[in-house]
Amino acid sequence: MIRALTGYSTRHPWKVIALWAVLGVALSALTPTLFDRVTQNQTGDFLPRSYDSAAALNIAEERFGVNPDATTVTVLVARADGKALSAADQKRIEAEAAKLAKRRVIMPREDDGPQQYLVPDRSQTPTITPAMTAPDRSFELLSIELIGNRADKGVQGVYRTFRDAARTQFSEAGMRTGFTGPLADAVDTVDSRKIATTVGGGLIMGLIILLNVLVFRSVLAALLPLLAVALIGFVAAGAVAGAAMITGLKLDASTPGLINVVLFGIGIDYLLFLLFRFREALRARPEQSVREVAGQVSGRVGTAITSAALTIVAAFATLGLATFGQFRSMGPAIAVAILVMLLGSLTLLPALLAATGRKMFWPSSTALHRETREGRAGRLGELVTRRPLMMLTASVALLAALAAGGIGIRMDYGQGSLSTQTPAAATAAEISRTLPAGVSDPTSVFVTSKDGGTLTADRLEGLSRALTQVKGVGQVAKTVLNKDHRAARIDLYPTADPQSQQARDLASGPIRAAVAQHTPAGTTAHVGGTPAIIADISTAVEHDLTIVFPVAAALIALILLLLLRSLLAPVILMLSVGLGFAATLGAATLLFQHILGKPGVSFTLPLVLFLFVVALGTDYNILITDRIREEMRRPGPARAAVARAVRHTTPAITTAGVVLAASFASLATSSGNEQIAFAMTLGIMVSALVVSLVLVPALAALLGRAVWWPVRPRPTTNPQDRAPEHALHPTGPQPLGARPSHRP
Repeated sequence: MIRALTGYSTRHPWKVIALWAVLGVALSALTPTLFDRVTQNQTGDFLPRSYDSAAALNIAEERFGVNPDATTVTVLVARADGKALSAADQKRIEAEAAKLAKRRVIMPREDDGPQQYLVPDRSQTPTITPAMTAPDRSFELLSIELIGNRADKGVQGVYRTFRDAARTQFSEAGMRTGFTGPLADAVDTVDSRKIATTVGGGLIMGLIILLNVLVFRSVLAALLPLLAVALIGFVAAGAVAGAAMITGLKLDASTPGLINVVLFGIGIDYLLFLLFRFREALRARPEQSVREVAGQVSGRVGTAITSAALTIVAAFATLGLATFGQFRSMGPAIAVAILVMLLGSLTLLPALLAATGRKMFWPSSTALHRETREGRAGRLGELVTRRPLMMLTASVALLAALAAGGIGIRMDYGQGSLSTQTPAAATAAEISRTLPAGVSDPTSVFVTSKDGGTLTADRLEGLSRALTQVKGVGQVAKTVLNKDHRAARIDLYPTADPQSQQARDLASGPIRAAVAQHTPAGTTAHVGGTPAIIADISTAVEHDLTIVFPVAAALIALILLLLLRSLLAPVILMLSVGLGFAATLGAATLLFQHILGKPGVSFTLPLVLFLFVVALGTDYNILITDRIREEMRRPGPARAAVARAVRHTTPAITTAGVVLAASFASLATSSGNEQIAFAMTLGIMVSALVVSLVLVPALAALLGRAVWWPVRPRPTTNPQDRAPEHALHPTGPQPLGARPSHRP
């Protein structure tokens, strides 16, 4: 199957390239609209209905008409001179708010081309309601409801337009305004990081291009991979959105961005594996047809790429077993994207090799007729095999030291909490000086009748009174009944930040206990709101980790077993990548929790890091072990075979690792992704440079051919194996220490 795909692609390269180009261009235009239909905004919607906060959210939608796609902004309005609001001031505020509520906000368009009409239009008329007046009458709060995800650029543009209009309108009335809430903070953060994001993204892309230029001494080899991977990425994104629509899966708004980063890094990795081996083959067989070489190389490397990709697919597919919907949808989505990237790696990338041939390495094509000395890669192979126990001990000690940083690790579920240096955070701080912190994001108790009777405020008075006595609840609002009086909502305003651990403990502990004790007979009650949702997510994630980790590890081990046809080698690889995972998580915990004083590491980090570091790290292990086994089939000592394998694979693994790490580093420019960016970047570098190039080869050197027990590779008597080594396995790229010299 693999050789059939690669063979057809190298025999008919232009047909394959044209097909991918048409699909890529078409889906690049349609994907934004498709993703818009399969993403959802509320984190609580990802929880099963069996969780208390999810049941409360369902009641809010069905009984009170709450729009699940709504996002709320709290607007502070105060006199510009700092004096207390008078009755006339409040009437003026109401009048100006009424004007704003009648005005449709048009979404600004950044693109003037035809593609702008394919971007979903977020233009809308906001819903504005009075929220609360400060006890000292220093300000009044308005609640603004906009429809759409706060991560959506169109929604952010609508908010900016509304914010500027409201600020101008109230300023003309002698008022000053402040805006807070997750959407306001997200926009403030994006605006403050706009330059850093642009510059940082450009620098990372420039680094990747420069690295490829230095490695291959070719502009075409540096740029063509980026274009090819981008083309495959468009098709993959369209496939993910289409699959989600067909299956009914809902994606988190952050999933498309994560998929883009993953596909870019992995796609470049796979193409680099092909390019290095293609260049080796061109040097070894200069008289052979370029298309024949491309077909042979693609078929040989395609097997390793397929095994590596299926490892990632299997790992992320296990997320389908999770109870938390964000994980359950993200896993299959990434798995589908990787399958499309695998298909592109077996078709489009071989077609590009066949179509360009030696021109791929222009203007350094003449270097294909030169051999290279060992360089740093060769010296590394000699060091690892000459001192395997020392190198093994040093690498294990380094990883263990980093892993120790994970002692006392805590999970932080405060996603969406306000940044500390944004105008939105300053407004929130001003509000909390006179009102409970939960005013802009209340915890709500929803009560429904189950005996067919109607509810009244008097019937719920006991529950309301009990809630006021809960320590940590600053204020309890009046009971609100729905239209048929069969459901009621009681809003609570805790004194703690809704994103804090204190608020989560309050919602899941004393508040739920009070509700359970004082709910009237014939009714049921559920606690909702951000703190309650996050508390339930914590429970769901802890449950999912106990399922996903062992299942993913078992599937990866099974794939390695089938690929390597050995019992001992898969155990070694799994233990090595497991140690790399522990080291990366420990380093992230040490930096963010212990040094920077964060509440903990992001609750998604351990699971995402486990899947990426174990799955992607296994890619590099597959490449090195596959080459070790190939070299051990040649006559000679096992350690010499390991040294040759390290020398030949170091350039590909190092380059691919740096490129993949750089692609993950680009996440650091996005708000809320700093921890994932750091951990993923470090994890990939540890997997590539320490685990794959030192730890695994050192173990192979110590164990020799026994590492493949019970089926040990035997030295062959094939005449090719007695050919000069440089003819079969030319060394890697110049920047890693190899120096060109003409054949004698």
